Amino acid sequence: MQPREIVERLGETVAAVPQSGLLMLAVGAMIVGWLGTMLARRRIVFGRVLGRLSTVVLAGVLLTVVLQIARFDSRLDVALPEFGLPRQQVSGGETRIPLAHDGHFWLEAKVDGIPTRFLVDTGATLTAVSSETARAAGLSPRRSGIPVQIRTANGAIAAELTTIETLRFGNIEASGLDAVIAPNLGRTNVLGMNFLSRLAGWRVERNILILTPDKAMSEN
Repeated sequence: MQPREIVERLGETVAAVPQSGLLMLAVGAMIVGWLGTMLARRRIVFGRVLGRLSTVVLAGVLLTVVLQIARFDSRLDVALPEFGLPRQQVSGGETRIPLAHDGHFWLEAKVDGIPTRFLVDTGATLTAVSSETARAAGLSPRRSGIPVQIRTANGAIAAELTTIETLRFGNIEASGLDAVIAPNLGRTNVLGMNFLSRLAGWRVERNILILTPDKAMSEN
């Protein structure tokens, strides 16, 4: 990585701190830890207490980040309803999506009851919705997470995590689906691999995208 890229990444991370309660908590814990170390060197007992408190908080932040990343992979998915992290599930029946004239697969869905158009993108790790779609569907940023850096035509931007309670299209319904609210995305919404990986399978035949939910999950 070039020095310029390192500086840019660092700037992006620093800029994201005020947008995330979790990152601000981590910064605060590091400051408290530094203060505790200084007091401990002067043999002030309270300094050790601050140091241990800082360690516990930082461990909690690290665990939260690990759990957030784990949810991106269907094999490592975790559900923590008490922290606003429901289980991501996809159920229903086989759905077929024809190839559009522009060479992409588009689908008409409902996000929490709001009609929304999605581009199916196998190259996208996460499902992404525009700020306009988020406002219309009443999607709120998840304050317990950290901003996710995504690459766009205009460069890297910090996108906030959210949860789509229900996403319906064709014969398929997804619930508790992680997504990012991406500014500067325009009116485009993207259905990514965190959805597709939770299907029993998907394939393209004769310019038709065939999505097949997990039958066992559909029966539950």
